[in-house]
Amino acid sequence: MKDIQSLIGKDDLVVVTGGGGFIGGHLIADLRAKGYRKLRSVDVKPLEEWFQRFPDVDNLSLDLREREPCRKAARGARYVFNLACDMGGMGFIETHKAECMLSVLINTHMLQAAREAGVQRFFYSSSACVYAAEKQTSADVVALKEGDAYPAMPEDGYGWEKLFSERMCRHFTEDYKLATRVARFHNVYGPLGTYDGGREKAPAAISRKVIEAQLAKKHEIEIWGDGEQTRSFMYIDDCLAGTEAIMASDILEPINLGSSELVTINQLVDIVEDIAGVKLKRKYKLDAPKGVRGRNSDNTLIQKYLGWQPSTRLRVGMEKTYRWIHAEMTQQPGARRKVFSV
Repeated sequence: MKDIQSLIGKDDLVVVTGGGGFIGGHLIADLRAKGYRKLRSVDVKPLEEWFQRFPDVDNLSLDLREREPCRKAARGARYVFNLACDMGGMGFIETHKAECMLSVLINTHMLQAAREAGVQRFFYSSSACVYAAEKQTSADVVALKEGDAYPAMPEDGYGWEKLFSERMCRHFTEDYKLATRVARFHNVYGPLGTYDGGREKAPAAISRKVIEAQLAKKHEIEIWGDGEQTRSFMYIDDCLAGTEAIMASDILEPINLGSSELVTINQLVDIVEDIAGVKLKRKYKLDAPKGVRGRNSDNTLIQKYLGWQPSTRLRVGMEKTYRWIHAEMTQQPGARRKVFSV
């Protein structure tokens, strides 16, 4: 597996869009830890709302749905990691389809700006939501291979935007010789991410609900669906390692980047309860957004190309995630969500 340092030199300007968010913030932090100092982090949120922000990074608050801000973001860049999009957990993407679709403007304009700027390589973060819904109707799901995205019938809204943007990357490579790499992320979780407000995903949402029950001494938790729907969840450290390795690789087609450890939502709740040292009564909200019945990542291809796959056990990653969310939720009012700056 090639290291990112075999591709990107210390004098190369690297741009990370979505840098004020969860995955993008961690990616900037990881590149800094590897010694990179010519970094530009771009996000639509005001700087004070970023999860991680560093004074030695070129931090820009820009709306990348517009073309001129994309040109500003890409100016002078040699490598681009495009992680920016309008997204969230199932509760968000099932009720904000138009907003999710508008993210197609981000990737389209960033590809155009990257081409104009002479960018050498462009990474696009796609999603497991591109996969055909008919292949995800059983909780005992067969792990999804890359070819299962076609014939196309992805998650409405968000999934269609991701699949279309994958095709845009392919055609910019074919027509304009802009080297692109595409990874299909499967449910990334970890500290320094959204855990309330409606955009959070299941690991963070369950952690928050368990903590809320403890603090309120209510001893019950609401579960969306019947709890038997299945997913795999990838810890942020594995996401970073895979993203950088795919960017440095010769992989030309979209590829899965996800854990193959399949669990039910009830099992996820079991894990969080065990970490918290509590047992709560479960109330199932059957009419809540719950997505497909089952989804898992087939890692045959990434093992073939990289000799690697995400390996952090869910229990290990959830321990770190829960502890961070608990610390956030038990701070004094006004102290939460402070920007992590070094």
